[in-house]
Amino acid sequence: MRYILQVDFPIDGPFGEEMATQFSDLAKSINEEPGFLWKIWTENEATKEAGGIYAFDSYENAENYLNMHSERLKSMGVPNVNAKILATNDVLTQITHGRLD
Repeated sequence: MRYILQVDFPIDGPFGEEMATQFSDLAKSINEEPGFLWKIWTENEATKEAGGIYAFDSYENAENYLNMHSERLKSMGVPNVNAKILATNDVLTQITHGRLD
């Protein structure tokens, strides 16, 4: 079983290539987080939102990352972080070609 952390928050930018350039060091550092498996980065410039879908090997690692990341975002001026942690149903995910590795 894997755990998905879903996060989104308001942000004025950057988006697209500018986001990729400015946050590439952050992206590399996320790879070093305990239990981290992968992340899909999300953004919507029209609604001024960004976030991501993360996979972790345990609820505890997802929760620890969420706590740390929420504090980091608050220090960057992001007051409201929407987040939830959900367990995966690996059997159904495999049927629908989802990748959990």
